[in-house]
Amino acid sequence: MKAHEKVMDWVTEELKSGRLRIGDHLPGERALAEELQVSRGAIREALRVLEALGTIGTATGSGPRSGTIITAAPAQALTLALNMQLATSHVEASHVYEVRQLLETWAAEHASQDASWDSAECLLDLMDDPDMPLEDFLPLDAEFHVALSRAAGNPLISTLMDALRTSIADHTLSRARALPDWHRTARRLRAEHRAICEALRSGKSPAAARLLREHIQGYYLETSKGPEEPTA
Repeated sequence: MKAHEKVMDWVTEELKSGRLRIGDHLPGERALAEELQVSRGAIREALRVLEALGTIGTATGSGPRSGTIITAAPAQALTLALNMQLATSHVEASHVYEVRQLLETWAAEHASQDASWDSAECLLDLMDDPDMPLEDFLPLDAEFHVALSRAAGNPLISTLMDALRTSIADHTLSRARALPDWHRTARRLRAEHRAICEALRSGKSPAAARLLREHIQGYYLETSKGPEEPTA
């Protein structure tokens, strides 16, 4: 086992045992190096990997938020992995579309009856601005879909959705810019968003899942140049 892997295993075990929790500070480099009997270079290498994975965050200065803190932001690691997969063409845009269909319709079908839809409706209100540029509309649109997925109460679903949203943002923007009439598309998306949200608020989960499926598929087809060229 490499020295930095020993450090990462130690952090993992501390989290599993509950001795470390989100918001806790990690010991300093010197203390960790002495406890684990590795070099400070190995400590720094492990911390860089953990930060890239979203497990920790570091901040300079003084005060309670400075130092190395357990943050547990798994979407960051998933986004990094998805970006690499998309860049190397191991994961194609069509795969993202299929995963979205699975995740979002499942989340709608399993939405909690006690879920609050205030954040989703707030996003819809912001998107109602008819003069909003697509560069501002699309991030709100993506966050709306993430907000809906949270209602199922499965944190892995919403984490995956958040990672997907971030990793395909540039691709989604380029495809939207190629549409012949973005304002017409935006009007349709607004209406469909409202219908989905209303179905969920009314407890009509099967109807909401059907509307979501049609909504995702409709935009997928609209932003595709041809039947063999998919998009997310």
